[in-house]
Amino acid sequence: MANLYKKTTLNNGLRIITVPVKNANSVTVLILVGTGSKYETKDINGISHFLEHMFFKGTVKCPNTLKISETLDSVGGEYNAFTSKEVTGFWAKVDKKHSDVALDWISDIFLNSKFAGEEIQREKGVIIEEVNMYLDTPTAYIGDLWEKLLYGDQPAGWMTIGEKENIMSFNRKKVLDYYNSHYSSSNVIVCVAGAVEPKKIEKEIEGYFKDIKKGLAGKKIKVKEVQQEPKVLLHNKKTDQTHFCLGVRAYDLFDKRKYALALLSIILGGNMSSRLFIKVRERNGLAYSIHTSADNATDTGYLVTQAGIDHKNLEKSIELILQEYKDLKNNKITEKELQKAKDYVKGTTSLSLDSSDVQASFYAVQELLEKNILTPEEKFKKIDKVSIDDIKKVAEDIFLPEKLNLAVIGPVEQKDSARLKKLLKL
Repeated sequence: MANLYKKTTLNNGLRIITVPVKNANSVTVLILVGTGSKYETKDINGISHFLEHMFFKGTVKCPNTLKISETLDSVGGEYNAFTSKEVTGFWAKVDKKHSDVALDWISDIFLNSKFAGEEIQREKGVIIEEVNMYLDTPTAYIGDLWEKLLYGDQPAGWMTIGEKENIMSFNRKKVLDYYNSHYSSSNVIVCVAGAVEPKKIEKEIEGYFKDIKKGLAGKKIKVKEVQQEPKVLLHNKKTDQTHFCLGVRAYDLFDKRKYALALLSIILGGNMSSRLFIKVRERNGLAYSIHTSADNATDTGYLVTQAGIDHKNLEKSIELILQEYKDLKNNKITEKELQKAKDYVKGTTSLSLDSSDVQASFYAVQELLEKNILTPEEKFKKIDKVSIDDIKKVAEDIFLPEKLNLAVIGPVEQKDSARLKKLLKL
């Protein structure tokens, strides 16, 4: 799996990463921008995501959405964009013989979008419906409530999609102001992975992006984390299941303990033979879906278990999960468990890297957020070094009552808060 990537920085500051993949039939062109909802202020919360939508509304060459989508639809390509707290991305994936089409298309929407006023007005309705869809999907919305509980009223605690009042207030000036202050060559990476010839594609990218706006991009405020006791956030909604996130604050991207944290999350609830999957689903029949994951951002991190259960089983489920947290804190895992988790990470990573779009984001996201790229092999070496004692130390550090948080969506009342908080013991 020795794909050698190549990174080049142009004179204008734009970074290009090429990742040739042997025998690949596809090419993915990915543009990442170092901005997202953590870069916003309260009055424009949601604008990173709104702006991302506006890149698909028309350029001089492709004057409307139909022309834009038709270009890649007519060669069977896949394409989309996404916004997160710290990253905005645009991508196109095509059969290798259409790589020129993908590069031409993505550079056109990225550099030449018109951001027409009437399109901005129209898109408000689309995004309001996206918000509604999201609020109607507890499995998705619980993640936002979880981050709101952890970070409160600061950018890390706001919804990436924004609030409806904000969305309705956006106009062309606000959109352009944000674009001009956050989209510049120093903040952008173009990554091409798959069936590529690095020299040829670099030359083409350089041609397309020679006039990209230079300069420094806007900064984000560092996240403040304060917690002295367990915290609970309840959202009352008529649902068929109670959905909850239960977890703890943990480590950011630059903390070396993130590898032990990742393995710990897999042992807990990362797959179908994990402790919580067996205990909560298989042995007790309480949940169809239960999963634990670790999240690392540039200045925050957490470990969280998410599940959907029958309303009456909320307390029992919380108790079972906390038992496992406690067990990891008090007792060492086995060598077999550790090895299985390591092999799982390496196996799933290797399988996913068969795909050119995963290759592109694997390298580009590291460069953007960490300014340092590790190959899969280098990452695997770090994972291999994690010991049973490392896992125990991390468990002892994170599984403390004052780091515990519980977010719930379902027919819960505020008066339930004190009762649930009493369960949060370790």
